[in-house]
Amino acid sequence: MSTSDDLPAAPLQLPSQVPPGSPPTLRPRPAGQQQRMPTRRPETAAVIDCAVYVDGRRQEPVAAEDALPVAEELGGFVWLGLYAPDEHELGAIAGEYDLHPLAVEDAVYAHQRPKLERYDDALFMVLKTATYIEHEELTATSEVVDTGEVMVFLGPNYVITVRHGDHGGLAELRQRLEEQRELLCLGPAAVLYAVADLVVDSFVDVAAAVEQDVEELEASVFSPQRTDDVGRLYQLKRQLMSLRRAVSPLEVPLQKLAERPVDVVPDAMRSYFRDVLDHAIRVRDQVAGLDELLTSILQASLARTQMADNEDMRKISAYAGIIAVPTAIAGIYGMNFTYMPELDEPWGYPAVLLVILTAIVLLYRGFKRNGWL
Repeated sequence: MSTSDDLPAAPLQLPSQVPPGSPPTLRPRPAGQQQRMPTRRPETAAVIDCAVYVDGRRQEPVAAEDALPVAEELGGFVWLGLYAPDEHELGAIAGEYDLHPLAVEDAVYAHQRPKLERYDDALFMVLKTATYIEHEELTATSEVVDTGEVMVFLGPNYVITVRHGDHGGLAELRQRLEEQRELLCLGPAAVLYAVADLVVDSFVDVAAAVEQDVEELEASVFSPQRTDDVGRLYQLKRQLMSLRRAVSPLEVPLQKLAERPVDVVPDAMRSYFRDVLDHAIRVRDQVAGLDELLTSILQASLARTQMADNEDMRKISAYAGIIAVPTAIAGIYGMNFTYMPELDEPWGYPAVLLVILTAIVLLYRGFKRNGWL
């Protein structure tokens, strides 16, 4: 899915330009909170959507740099969606939301394993996304599974989603959540749950599609026709490994969210994360089962290839043994000696031919009876 699919209906309001030489101004902060110098960031395509939610309802559009103060003042939270931000873009946002530099570094450079990190009163979660690549025929070079990443920064009054990859867009997810006011009323943790649930559901779809490829290969390996499926099996096993790396490590982060108390995750959200954890465990078991099945099919394919090679060698050896008899007889009578048996007899030549033919028939029947031919 391209990033253009995630663009909101109305354009975002970007930070206003400050005239050169003008001193920075302080933003008004709610009473009792320390004021903080705003960090101006330039126009960037990394910001996909930004909205403030209060009591489960999306508020009027607000400039991205003003969203957090507005959310704090209204008692709501900000959902800021980013796509593949660079170090400068995310660094500016990190200054506004007090994001931990280690988490920011992971979010910029991506290629992380699924994990859940806690920094003071904030959480940082990494989820691997996956999609199935449609193909007409599975080959030894087919790309079956494509992976990406979604990082989530979760705080008391904000949630920031950072997406990497050409799929896993969150625009439809945001629309569905906005129709579920009861869930959004639970705060930023509801967004984290929805993202995790979407990712795990995509794993279910990918695993089901890969299972069809496994069944097709299994039928091909055990078909009466002689096929060479080792390359396709190995390629599919490598692709399945990418899915396994995305699914298996997700169990521990979800277990922490479902069982351990976390400040930014309400107790009411634990049951939701337990449901996602249950789905993730089922997908993990399904992927592990497919991987074991592929290993068995690969071993069966290699064994069948070896058996076919042995059968070919038996046939070659049998025909070589049959040909050896007339070759030996012809070689003996091809020697130029004066005195050899039956050279002067008129029936000598037919007798030798009859002996050769009899030997060939007997050898052929013997090899046929033993299954060599």
